[in-house]
Amino acid sequence: MNGAEAAGSRYGTRERLVSLYTILRREVTRILRIWGQTLVPPAITMTLYFLIFGKLIGARIGEMDGVPYIDFIVPGLIMMSVITNSYGNIVSSFFGAKFGKHVEEMLVSPMPPWVILAGYVGGGVLRGLMVGAIVLGIAMCFTTVRLAHPLLTLTSVLLTAVVFSLAGFLNAMYARKFDDIAIIPTFILTPLSYLGGVFYSISMLPAFWEQASRGNPILYMVNAFRYGVLGVSDIPLATAYAVMVAAAVLLGALAITLLRRGVGLRS
Repeated sequence: MNGAEAAGSRYGTRERLVSLYTILRREVTRILRIWGQTLVPPAITMTLYFLIFGKLIGARIGEMDGVPYIDFIVPGLIMMSVITNSYGNIVSSFFGAKFGKHVEEMLVSPMPPWVILAGYVGGGVLRGLMVGAIVLGIAMCFTTVRLAHPLLTLTSVLLTAVVFSLAGFLNAMYARKFDDIAIIPTFILTPLSYLGGVFYSISMLPAFWEQASRGNPILYMVNAFRYGVLGVSDIPLATAYAVMVAAAVLLGALAITLLRRGVGLRS
């Protein structure tokens, strides 16, 4: 038995938990240390959304799906913040580890790939939930929304944060330069978020575009969360959860496979 195998054989549950805690602590410290870049900008952006689209324009729109327009957009804006920040946190943090060669120290250690993945995904989820809580607090200044189904609200936001943390991890693995980590958020993530039913119900769309919208995974996440908050949704709840769970399982399996093979990391 060589040195690496001997070290791996001694890497038990306690050592794995210590490794996971270390990565999570590093991620949380990073988020809080640069809070002016991680937590404040989404708060300012969402305040403007609530002020312009909710108060000024929403007052003229009236109701949508039987609820005031400003209440209707609250779940979508929270989910948009969670999606953007869970994705952005992990893609910048893990690519930073690649760029700074920190990831090589983890790869040569006896730490299992799933611990590395869980640590970084946990950081992305935590930042997404922190920003989501801040946006919810801001929403309470403009509306009187109450959670219709707290458990569904929590599970849908958690699943969404996990899915987009995994997607950000994959983006970071394939990225070779800083420009590569901005391409997908700019050209794919942002358009899908704005067309994912954040500001409107798909029942308003012509039949073709309503069906086309059903190919957008963010639509299912926004509607599952909206059902948890308001009790209304354009999508059957079971379908929405099936999409979120399937996306999490597929992206998680792909991330573990690529991490074991060292794709994008051993070049």
